[in-house]
Amino acid sequence: MINEFDNFQRSVFAKLPAARPYPAEQTPENNLSQKQKKQSAGFMRVNHTGEICAQALYRGQAILARNAKIKATLEQCCLEESDHLAWCQQRLDELHSHRSYLNVFWYWQSFFIGLIAAACGDQWSLGFVEETEKQVERHLDSHLEKLTSQDEKSQSIIEQMKIDEIKHGKTAHAAGANELPDFIKQVMALQSKVMTQLTYYL
Repeated sequence: MINEFDNFQRSVFAKLPAARPYPAEQTPENNLSQKQKKQSAGFMRVNHTGEICAQALYRGQAILARNAKIKATLEQCCLEESDHLAWCQQRLDELHSHRSYLNVFWYWQSFFIGLIAAACGDQWSLGFVEETEKQVERHLDSHLEKLTSQDEKSQSIIEQMKIDEIKHGKTAHAAGANELPDFIKQVMALQSKVMTQLTYYL
């Protein structure tokens, strides 16, 4: 319990360093208008919160994972997602914007969803990972379409995140993920829509 509370505080409140280089390190910072900066900050805030949710989800799933190999896979995905968290935070700082005020709520909601998914069995838990990553991939594609072409730094970050999310989904599938029922997918998509719309502004 102490360890999980520590992970919660680190994910939500701390500014942890990434293990991998910042994807936008060599990308020039173009002059953006205030409107463009506000839009980019909104998208990066949504992505930052998405990574908060990923940390919590994977932590919850790993706790109840029955198979040691699957547990290790979940923990490795969690570690890679922590890079995304650091990158999104760095970009928000560059844009002089804030992380979501609702992150505490989103973290614990995702943590308990992870516990429920894992309690259903490892294959269903992996199925949840696979579907989550598919939805995140579509979500990142929409950001790339909507972002101003001037914001090359945010684009660089999102493109690398997309590569990692695709890999995580394929890893879950290869490990024996069960495909989730359609109504579960729809509920996940609805929750994601609520989160993105609220977090864009808050």
